[in-house]
Amino acid sequence: MTLIDSSPGPMTLGAPVDVWIGLGINLQEPELQVRAAIGELAALPESRLRAASRLYRTAPVGPPGQPDYINAAARLETRLAPQALLAELHRIELAHGRRRDGTRWGPRILDLDILVYGDMRIDEPGLTIPHPEMARRAFVLVPLADVAPPDLAVPGAGILAKLLERCERDWVEPLGDSDPAGVASWSGSRTIGSSGGDS
Repeated sequence: MTLIDSSPGPMTLGAPVDVWIGLGINLQEPELQVRAAIGELAALPESRLRAASRLYRTAPVGPPGQPDYINAAARLETRLAPQALLAELHRIELAHGRRRDGTRWGPRILDLDILVYGDMRIDEPGLTIPHPEMARRAFVLVPLADVAPPDLAVPGAGILAKLLERCERDWVEPLGDSDPAGVASWSGSRTIGSSGGDS
């Protein structure tokens, strides 16, 4: 299934889709913010959080003098359409104090990115899937490998295991507490029901 369409489209899909989300932050107690954000992903409507990666300390990209980042990845199963999921991620960012002012590569409170959404390829204003820079970024690929199979196909980029082989992993260090919120896999997240309610 391939989607390259700028129309709004439906808010939900008929069948759940596997989605991988990247998390990053380097301001205001990053570890606590990432853990809280993972908990909020578990509460998304029409979705179930399947797994969350370890937390990683990574070197910042962009202007010098920034604090190190904390990065992680999560696997969701969702019926939310891509734009609806993006809106939910922006809502979580806003609740954490994120303000989008157009600055790229600068320090930030919370960044939630849709890395892979099933086998979709989307290129429209405000949303590009897969994430356009992920194939070259160890701080994305290493956490992703915690929660995705090695043969995950990243549409237009290749197989995850091969991308990792080509990626320089310097400055990506797992934190001592390897489990972001007490469990590696989630069973208490909001289940996906045919009517949109909890099951």
